[in-house]
Amino acid sequence: MNGTNVSNTILERLAEELPALTPETRKAATYVLENPRDVGVSTVREIAEAANVKPNTVVRMARQVGFEGYDDFRDPFREAIRRGAADFPDRARLLQDIQKSGDLGGLYADMVQSTLRNIEDSFGGISAEHLHAAAKAIWAADNVFTLGVGVNNSNARNFTYLASTGMVRFHAIPKPGSTPIDDLAWATGKDVLIAITCRPYRSEVVQAVETARDQGMCIIAISDSPASPIIRAADHGFLVSCDTPQFFPSSVSIIALLETLLSFVIAVASDEVVARVETFHARRHKLGLYHEEG
Repeated sequence: MNGTNVSNTILERLAEELPALTPETRKAATYVLENPRDVGVSTVREIAEAANVKPNTVVRMARQVGFEGYDDFRDPFREAIRRGAADFPDRARLLQDIQKSGDLGGLYADMVQSTLRNIEDSFGGISAEHLHAAAKAIWAADNVFTLGVGVNNSNARNFTYLASTGMVRFHAIPKPGSTPIDDLAWATGKDVLIAITCRPYRSEVVQAVETARDQGMCIIAISDSPASPIIRAADHGFLVSCDTPQFFPSSVSIIALLETLLSFVIAVASDEVVARVETFHARRHKLGLYHEEG
């Protein structure tokens, strides 16, 4: 139903009640059935105006399917948007609606709860053995390519930057002015690709994973669904939760997973990595890159 799958049951009930509604209430119900996304981001007056009925008609419609009023009726639609069952513009409109209602304290609580829930849900499905296996593949590789585009480009580069403090064979792609497939042109079966993308999946990442598979590379995939095309193609797949009240998928669990994976890589690495990290930071101190009082 136009992306509001969490609220499908309500829409089905509303459709069943349609013949029993008054003509005016039927107009309101028809508008909701045809425009379910509008419900989560609209006030009762906005829905009434769009349906060309009075606000109390919309309230009667909500009561007809078992709700006390419009606010209760709207809640499942808003939750659908929070859970990602809507496009980014609809989720941005939801934030604007929360601000208009003065419920920024509720938004703050939702953000905190979703952040903690994402971490718990993500790591609840990932074992130490799984991370250990992926870390050993990374350490044994000739080269490690970390791929993310859009918001995940910074996540990939942060992982590569942290890894570079002790290791030299890590590469964040796409490189400036290049494409992921070009950056993988000379990769072999001795190399690893860490690929990151969540719904809606970026075609560049999916295509790069397909290329890596053809070249025999080991693939470590991070995504938000077992149905993700990069998870299905992966040697080591990690599922993360990205739910959030805000308009763009959360990166919190992705960053936490990458940091944890890197800690496992350091743990399985040879002793020389410790010496490299020590040399790296000693040089930084010597060059005055860190602020020191006095």
